[in-house]
Amino acid sequence: MRHLNTPSIAIARQSLGDTMTRVGWSPSAIFDAQLALVELLVNAWRHGATPAPIVQIISVDGSLRVSVTDESPAVPSPQARGLLAESGRGLQLVAGLTHRWGVDPQERGKSVWFELDGAA
Repeated sequence: MRHLNTPSIAIARQSLGDTMTRVGWSPSAIFDAQLALVELLVNAWRHGATPAPIVQIISVDGSLRVSVTDESPAVPSPQARGLLAESGRGLQLVAGLTHRWGVDPQERGKSVWFELDGAA
């Protein structure tokens, strides 16, 4: 398990990539997980008003859970967007790249998470 409290996308991506590589995930699965992580981080900055969200990476028995905790209690939900919309598809992307995602309310804010099953 890794806990990060960083405003750096590069550090968060590298830590996730290192963890997944060490336990045998494929490069394509690592890329997908890193992209999903970036979406959650950007959402935490943009909508959660949290300059340094907490990132937690848990890898157990071939499964992976990544969570990003911010200080906003507002629960995110995917929004329908028009074809020309320039933003607003992040959670749809996370849903498409991962097996599951969800939101856990916290005492202060929330954690948005995703899971992947079965290291390649």
